[in-house]
Amino acid sequence: MGAIGLVETKGLISLVAATDAMMKAANVQVVKRIGIGGGLVTTIVSGDVGSVRAAVEAGARVATQAGELVNSHVIANPTAGVLEAFLADDAPLPRPRKHSHEEA
Repeated sequence: MGAIGLVETKGLISLVAATDAMMKAANVQVVKRIGIGGGLVTTIVSGDVGSVRAAVEAGARVATQAGELVNSHVIANPTAGVLEAFLADDAPLPRPRKHSHEEA
C-alpha cells in the first residue's frame, strides 16, 4: 500500500460529503469508516501517495464547507503494524480516554 489518508469529522453528513469529494478528486479506495463516538467519524482511503494527498485535501475542504472537519492526515508507506491495528476487520476501536477530572 502506497499511502493511507484519514479525514475525521464531527457528524456523518460532513463525512459522507468529504468521502464523496475524495473519491471524485483522485484514484483512491475507501478502506474503512470508523465511528469513534460522540459524533466523531473517520474515513480511511488508500492509494498512491499523490492521489491520497489530493483526495485528503479535497475531502478536508468539503468537510469544512459541509460541517465540521476535526482533522486530516496522510501517512505515506504505513507500517504493517499500523495497518493491522487499525484496518483489520477485527481491530478494536480506540476507546476514549478519561480526563483527569473524571472519576472512574
